[in-house]
Amino acid sequence: MRRLIYGMNLTLDGYIAAPGDDISWGGPPSEDLFQWWLDLDRTTSLALYGRKLWETMSSYWPTGDQQPDATPAEIAFAQNWRDTPKVVFSSTIDQVGWNARLVTGDAVAEITRLKTEDGGPMSIGGATLAGAALRAGLIDEYVVMTHPVLVGAGTPFFTALDSWIALNLVETRTFPGGVVLTRYETRR
Repeated sequence: MRRLIYGMNLTLDGYIAAPGDDISWGGPPSEDLFQWWLDLDRTTSLALYGRKLWETMSSYWPTGDQQPDATPAEIAFAQNWRDTPKVVFSSTIDQVGWNARLVTGDAVAEITRLKTEDGGPMSIGGATLAGAALRAGLIDEYVVMTHPVLVGAGTPFFTALDSWIALNLVETRTFPGGVVLTRYETRR
């Protein structure tokens, strides 16, 4: 069974975006932090996106390696992003590109089906999509990259739960700028 990993950058008060979908609070990541995300993405065999995160990622990464100031890690990330198969879950867009397919139906049923397939780990991004997978008990690992900033409101990393989910701590690490990684596995 494939593993499903939910990981994003978030504020100390638990938001992935400030009001207005503002993600500028994170600033540009350090080279170490960016490399860590690149290494994780290279282990992902399938990336699952909700609409908002898809629109953010697909507005930059298809040509991110062609930017004049792109670092070697950004060039590698853009190439990996294009090459990695993706599934986009949305009922409001009608087409996707860049090695992606669109699912407009039941996200939980499709993610459940994808988990039963052979293959490497899958990543999931976007609070709404991940929230549905979380409530359905489909997430195996949480990657929490906490930035030292408070925004007070916005889009939370975690949505309301129907019941508790017990986790085991797998890893902690500190990055430049005070960013702290904590990784947890779902206790089954």
